[in-house]
Amino acid sequence: MKLSFAPMEGISTYIYRSIHARLFGGVEEYFAPFIAPDGSGSFKASALRDVLPENNREIKLVPQLLVNRPEPFIHVAGELAALGYNEVNLNIGCPSSTVVAKHKGSGMLLDMEGLDACLNEIFSRSPLAVSIKTRMGVESTEEFPAILEIYRKYPLKRLIVHARARSGMYRSPVDIPGFLACLGVCSWPVWYNGDIFSPSSPIELGLQGNITAGLMLGRGAVADPALPRAMKGGAALSVRELENFHDALLSAYLEAGYDGRAAMARLKELWFYMLCKFPDSRRESKALLKSQSLPDYRAAASALFHSGKFSSESSFSQ
Repeated sequence: MKLSFAPMEGISTYIYRSIHARLFGGVEEYFAPFIAPDGSGSFKASALRDVLPENNREIKLVPQLLVNRPEPFIHVAGELAALGYNEVNLNIGCPSSTVVAKHKGSGMLLDMEGLDACLNEIFSRSPLAVSIKTRMGVESTEEFPAILEIYRKYPLKRLIVHARARSGMYRSPVDIPGFLACLGVCSWPVWYNGDIFSPSSPIELGLQGNITAGLMLGRGAVADPALPRAMKGGAALSVRELENFHDALLSAYLEAGYDGRAAMARLKELWFYMLCKFPDSRRESKALLKSQSLPDYRAAASALFHSGKFSSESSFSQ
């Protein structure tokens, strides 16, 4: 089964992706964190830098757009086509309140007629193949059959389903029966996303043996960067690998022009997920997260890596 790495805002940037691919691999492709253009199609220079081909050598990257109108989508898709991309992903899944309030991300599901009209324009004019990453509803996954009826009108490159409604954020149980029910009615490839935290997760969720085109790994792969490799029969993560990965990221952030405080902030976002690999390390974890200077941070990280409290079996489950 194919594996992809989910777009994780502020985390899975080109620096992270390039180092992850070099040290761990295991995924066929990475999805870039969303580009959010304004009404004219303009977007941040940092978002462009993240998808430049020269910053994504030797990996397959799929850019993602966060829009609720066709015009900015078409404009940015044209720029991406000029860079050599052949697929762009439309984000209809982000559950963030600030995003949903703008009727973007999963907020697009609040207006089904508007969603249909927007997709009609996008699919009739996009210079690139279009895939969609979606939630299964706003308040309930029972909304999904009606949502699918709209999607089925269009020639999607693929559909990636996070098997929750927006209301569930990342806390509610994933709706596996609801997801599996859609497989038989879709003519394009359908990928699964949600709560893949260990190599056994597909079996435990009841996905094994079902005709799913692929799995998109998100929080589980950030917590355990070797998870994709392990899911394909490779070795589990070791503490030395995680330390080398961490140190390579820190060096790369500093070389890219981040100051010490900004580099620490980036890594502390990762530690929110990776600390699950260090159960019973409350003292060391607290020192790491409270560090204010780069020397203190380096010392705290080293103390954690050499604390003897690493467990390759522990997995993220929040």
